[in-house]
Amino acid sequence: MALGMSTLIEIETAIEKLSPEEQSEIAGWLNSRLIAETPAMLAALDEGIRSLENEPTVPLEHVREKIDTWVTR
Repeated sequence: MALGMSTLIEIETAIEKLSPEEQSEIAGWLNSRLIAETPAMLAALDEGIRSLENEPTVPLEHVREKIDTWVTR
């Protein structure tokens, strides 16, 4: 289904009037329709979640303190 330019502009205008939360919901809905879930992608997401739950992390404050030294090497 092809949309006319005026219809696309109307949709964009309506989306801009939504709250950030509503815009985020629409973005998630669009992404779910555009990106096909594959077993490999779901396995990678599961591994990422396991890693976040079980592996040590670096506090954001520490990253901010060190970033200057990392990017100037």
